[in-house]
Amino acid sequence: MKAEVSGAAAIVGAAECLEIGYPEEAKTALQLHLEAIKAVTDQTGIPISSIDGVFTTGVSTELSEHLGIHPRYIDTTSVGGCSFQLHVHHALAAIHAGIIDVALISHGQNGYSARRMRSGGGGGFRGRGGFGGGMSPSAEMTSAYGLSGAPSSYSHAMTRHNHEFGTTPEDFAHVAVVTRQWATLNPRAVMHSKETHHEGGPITVDDVQSARVISWPLTLLHCCLVTDHGGAVLITSRKTAESMKTKPVWIAGAGESMSHANMLEMDDFTATSAHASSQAAYAMAGMGPEEMEMAMIYDSFTVTAAITAEMLGLAPRGEGYRLWKDGHAAPGGRLPINTNGGGLSFNHSGMYGMQLLIEAYRQLSGTAEDGINGLPGKQTAAKNCVVNGTGGSLSTTGTLVLVAD
Repeated sequence: MKAEVSGAAAIVGAAECLEIGYPEEAKTALQLHLEAIKAVTDQTGIPISSIDGVFTTGVSTELSEHLGIHPRYIDTTSVGGCSFQLHVHHALAAIHAGIIDVALISHGQNGYSARRMRSGGGGGFRGRGGFGGGMSPSAEMTSAYGLSGAPSSYSHAMTRHNHEFGTTPEDFAHVAVVTRQWATLNPRAVMHSKETHHEGGPITVDDVQSARVISWPLTLLHCCLVTDHGGAVLITSRKTAESMKTKPVWIAGAGESMSHANMLEMDDFTATSAHASSQAAYAMAGMGPEEMEMAMIYDSFTVTAAITAEMLGLAPRGEGYRLWKDGHAAPGGRLPINTNGGGLSFNHSGMYGMQLLIEAYRQLSGTAEDGINGLPGKQTAAKNCVVNGTGGSLSTTGTLVLVAD
């Protein structure tokens, strides 16, 4: 059964809105959705009227109404940054089952503009309120002890990793340094150069460690950006994909898993459900981590990327950071990781999983330029890619194995 699902569908297009990062004029999440959808339908030639499945983080019905379509399949899975990897998994299953033929996965999030507009922001068209708009039960239990916001949670993961494996914050700083190297090859990256941002351009380990502390031992450069971004992906059946003008990227494997909601319920701060989700994806694809030629890994923080690499089987436990420190993940390395500059230096609107999908598609379809100017600087020769998203506080994960045509 799994072998039948593997390769039953392909990503045939992936695009983002023209203006990302820090737009001069504040934008709504809906604007970001629509700009990206227009871009991907223009790219593929698939008319909006042909879309029969819509996948978003909670706004599929509203978006469908705005697009003037009546989809047969509606998915509103919203579990944080990995939601879009789960959407791909669900779209693959729906297409394999014959329910739909063309799936749209869309995301618009105005992490930066929302602050300017003093509105909810979030991944939808309105702010997200959790349990009735108030504080969740788990937050009520932890906020009294100072655990408030993502940095304070992820700092626990780093300090525990340091304790368990003898690593240091400087080890994880290499993740930020190498990821910035990729950003300097991508003119679309917020931190591409001094021209794109006053703190852009190459950085060193000392730069990372001397940046202002956000939540010890995490400094600012250990943390992702907060920006605007809109992205959209189109997935079709094999039959439709083979007739497209764009190059298909086949969905060979997919898996999802979760371990907890409240980080204090984690059995181990240095291990995530990415192990389980990746095992499912590898099994469906009939491949293993040793065969992966590239990786797109959620990097909300440097520690997120390093621990996830371990969970994906790309590095031994306690040694994920070495992929970056030893140059394997860098431009020219044996396992390119986050080739667009990642959430640390390219763009991170709040839920980064969409950006992972877009860059993986671009790399495997041979179109990994900056999205506008046709610059080939970050294109790799990889023919497959493991893509992993993380949601919540190292809570939920989705893993894909994608293969070039």
